[in-house]
Amino acid sequence: MTLPRGIYAIVDTSATDDPLALLDAVLRADVRVVQLRAKAGVDRDLLRAMLARTRPAGASLIVNDNFAAALEADGWHGGQEDLAGHELAILRRDLGERLLGISCGTPAQALIAAAGGADYIGTGPYAVTATKADAGEAIGVAGIAAVVRAVGIPVVAIGGIDRSNIATVATSGAHMAAVISSIASAADPEAATRELRARWGDPA
Repeated sequence: MTLPRGIYAIVDTSATDDPLALLDAVLRADVRVVQLRAKAGVDRDLLRAMLARTRPAGASLIVNDNFAAALEADGWHGGQEDLAGHELAILRRDLGERLLGISCGTPAQALIAAAGGADYIGTGPYAVTATKADAGEAIGVAGIAAVVRAVGIPVVAIGGIDRSNIATVATSGAHMAAVISSIASAADPEAATRELRARWGDPA
């Protein structure tokens, strides 16, 4: 399973009162990679309802943090803290053909993740973000580009990305741009997503 180039939409249950409506909006905007982020715990009924929407649309649904829930979905995304006490090779084995994404803040971390079988690297934050309190200091285009140069797998830029800066982020060479609040807080999430796709350089 590989990542298409474009927008990586994160449906964060703490950022929306209606995750299914937000999911429907981004799917109508032709997003083909969606992550479910539920820091309070993954509701399996919600996960299955999301899968019932993403799979007919040809989209991949990746679960953040919760590895057991990810085995019901199309992939798992974990941070450096999630790897503590786990062998990346075993996580890779257990996921089978599902996507494995790892958050990495430096080229060194990214190289380790790629060697361990990651399918893609999430890197950032591009800019200061209120969505993730522990995201760390902004690394900007230069920091993202350094990770892109270090690995031969797709890199997903994340952190403070919106309509005002997404075209700049694209110059880093990142494969995808992850967005959360710029769609969740939009009056029209579908239109906001289409605009982000256009500014990123996706074909309509």
